[in-house]
Amino acid sequence: MEKLLLFGSEIVIKTLLYEGVKYIFGYPGGAIMPIYDTLHNYLNVLTHILMRHEQGSIHAAQGYARATGKIGVCFTTSGPGATNLITGLADALIDSTPIICITGQVSSHLLGTDAFQETNIIDISIPVTKWNTQVLKAEDICKSIQKGFFIAKKGRPGPVLIDITKDAQCKKTVFHYQRCKYVKNFNPYPCIEKNKIKQAANLINLSIKPLILVGQGVILAKAEEEFKKFIKKTGIPVASTLLGLGALESHHRLYVGMLGMHGNYAPNILTNKCDLLIAIGMRFDDRVTGDVKKYAKQAKIIHLEIDPSEINKNILCHIAILGDCKITLKKLTFYVKKSTYPKWIDKFYNLRKKEEIAIIKEDLNPLKKGITMGEVIKWINKYKKKNAILVTDVGQHQMIASRYFNFTYKKSQITSGGLGTMGFALPASIGAKLGAKKRQVICIVGDGGIQMTIQEMGTILQNKIPIKIILLNNNFLGMVRQWQQLFFKKRYSCTELVNPNFVKVAEAYNIEAEKVKEREQLEKYVKKALKKEKAFLLEIIIERENNVFPMIPTGASVDEIRLT
Repeated sequence: MEKLLLFGSEIVIKTLLYEGVKYIFGYPGGAIMPIYDTLHNYLNVLTHILMRHEQGSIHAAQGYARATGKIGVCFTTSGPGATNLITGLADALIDSTPIICITGQVSSHLLGTDAFQETNIIDISIPVTKWNTQVLKAEDICKSIQKGFFIAKKGRPGPVLIDITKDAQCKKTVFHYQRCKYVKNFNPYPCIEKNKIKQAANLINLSIKPLILVGQGVILAKAEEEFKKFIKKTGIPVASTLLGLGALESHHRLYVGMLGMHGNYAPNILTNKCDLLIAIGMRFDDRVTGDVKKYAKQAKIIHLEIDPSEINKNILCHIAILGDCKITLKKLTFYVKKSTYPKWIDKFYNLRKKEEIAIIKEDLNPLKKGITMGEVIKWINKYKKKNAILVTDVGQHQMIASRYFNFTYKKSQITSGGLGTMGFALPASIGAKLGAKKRQVICIVGDGGIQMTIQEMGTILQNKIPIKIILLNNNFLGMVRQWQQLFFKKRYSCTELVNPNFVKVAEAYNIEAEKVKEREQLEKYVKKALKKEKAFLLEIIIERENNVFPMIPTGASVDEIRLT
């Protein structure tokens, strides 16, 4: 490649172009102004989305990454601009989302002087990044960005922050791009041990009551087809973590439901009855395991995982298979025998019927006067497109949508899992829609969470982004209220909300909106919202004290899950 003498700011933009970047989500400011000035010359080949808050920028980058499997990119300035990224960085780290955050910084001679908008973002962000670095010289910009892209995507994905001083952006140096193929002391793909594959296959072949726990690792590895071949041959029932939803179609004959605190009854109960657990690309989060002292003590455990730090971190396993599950699943499939487990699978179906009678029937076809969250999802399933992406915020609506949404397409679920970030959904929907323009994006939010990032409606207005916003309004911080009802004697301390007129707020941003109060209106307006070509907000007034069940109380075992 030809060597050019360029300003550091232009090196930033050119390196991003060589890395295949098409969208940048950001918010300008003083310390990153040279980069934005250079960006002005490249807006014919790069699209910058001006968000309304830096937290919105990083959540949009996350949504883009999750919908596409590519790296999301965001820009912010120094000081408060950079610190406003911290929540998103923490969210991306725990949910393994590959993003690159480029922050401006005061000039190098001002570092450590408490200059205007100077913050030590490197030390602040160390715990919430996969890797970070501060660039003081123009000649280090290209290699730092190349290294960042390599680290963010390889192995277990995660967020990278690159802080560039203003003088580094303004100085000239020789630019020579060469894609990063190796980073010293960084080994993203562990060596696969063939003997562990054979040992695991032997355990699988001898098992009588096996259960697969599928996590987001299968989606991140783009191993959905390898996973389907594995379960087709083994005939083993599959339960999913929250972030693993979409790795397998909801209607698949071997899919038995979602795990966890608000997951399905059968897979939670039978986790403590199986003789073999096969965990694939999941990390045994506390919301999945409940009381770890009582978790699957009767079972042998096989753990397929790319990150060695997750092995035996929460749950001790008998056989750990390290490596990219796209490869390890293929190898494991070769050694396992073709099997079926009709009696064992019948146990899941029998418990499912119990859940249907106690909960699902009332959630989807309620007798009560008020609209339930579940019946909203029922009508969404009827009128959504097959390729729809579900983006949820955090709270009761998140759990209900995850339980009942009909997943029929790859990369069809985006939510904040590990960190549980309220305000995630609206900006993440923007990134998801820009990354997957041909897919329908349905953003389901609560009246609490949407108000944390409601200003991103301005981004929808400016860029004409056609997402469908389904706002479930109960005038409460619903999940906290549910806990207060069940465990704090209905002492609803600081959880009731007095809300604005959401329809007028949406209309102020030129987003068509409707409000539904009565069940008789529900199907009509859900259909209308999902058939619209442009952005649409549908506010639905739901039952004020509609709770999410089943539920595993904090500190309880998975088989102590409550139906009421």
